Amino acid sequence: MSAKPRVLVVPRPSLFHLLFQPEAIVALESLLDVTYNAEERDWNSAELASRIAGYEAVITGWGTPVFTNEVLAQAGQLRLVAHSAGSIKAMLPPAVFAQGIAVTHAAGAIAPAVADMTLLLIMLMLRQAHKHDRLLKAGEPWSGARSPEIGREITGQRVGVIGAGYTGRCTIKLLRGVEAEVWVYDPYLKPEQAQALGVRQVGLDELLSECPIVTLQAPPTRETHHMIGARELALLCDGAILINTARSWLVDQEALLAELRTGRIQAALDVFDEEPLPIDSPFRQLDNVFITPHIAGASIQARRRQGQVIVEELQRFFAGEPLRYRVTADMLETMA
Repeated sequence: MSAKPRVLVVPRPSLFHLLFQPEAIVALESLLDVTYNAEERDWNSAELASRIAGYEAVITGWGTPVFTNEVLAQAGQLRLVAHSAGSIKAMLPPAVFAQGIAVTHAAGAIAPAVADMTLLLIMLMLRQAHKHDRLLKAGEPWSGARSPEIGREITGQRVGVIGAGYTGRCTIKLLRGVEAEVWVYDPYLKPEQAQALGVRQVGLDELLSECPIVTLQAPPTRETHHMIGARELALLCDGAILINTARSWLVDQEALLAELRTGRIQAALDVFDEEPLPIDSPFRQLDNVFITPHIAGASIQARRRQGQVIVEELQRFFAGEPLRYRVTADMLETMA
């Protein structure tokens, strides 16, 4: 029997065991000759270069260093990079793809958690449950805590989804499941794909002006930088709800603050230009803003799916089957 292919696990032990459950580790070790990072710290590129020789696959994750020319020079046998998180752009330069190394990632495993949080935030803002909670805990009498306006149900609401990638499509599925009317802006979405998703495909301005609820699910790319600025925010109807569980990169934060300070719209924000969000950030002071600390993609199930997806991708690859979540060089411009 031939020797098992060798795989190097780069994530530190605590991160690896957060993502890979015991049964996933058993499956991994039954297929591959696994070498683990035994140090509770992230390696730098020089350290990765000193360790990568002789491995056919590498499991990477949050904290993995850049694959520099020095790393690639030592990775002569490397055939696959299996990234246990989402974005690979900062970690893997074009030279990785030019060298013929296959790349896969676990972004699809994180997307359902982001979509779940997005739906939660939409429904929270519609029903204003957080305001009742704040009033009661502040000592407001029962009748006073009931005074905020009666909330709205999600069913029948028109929701605009900006971006129809992994998280956008998961969000669309959940929204359609609660019988919301879904409009989508994504210049890369083909009409037949929109039809299959059961959504109405519209331009950005039409979506912003006609949808009382707008959720951002687009990736941070050159063309999406500040795609929502003062002009776009002004298109939102009075009382509109803006949700951002994607990246703050998409929105001009100063323009958003200016619009929110008018009280004309509401927002639920999970992402910010500066993280951790400073104690004195104006976003912490606005009553019409609900904020969370970049946790949309963090769930127990998502973390377990990340590890499982990578195990399954390794199984496919070494069985000679197509990767389900393969990333190619021509995808980099339009992905996170």
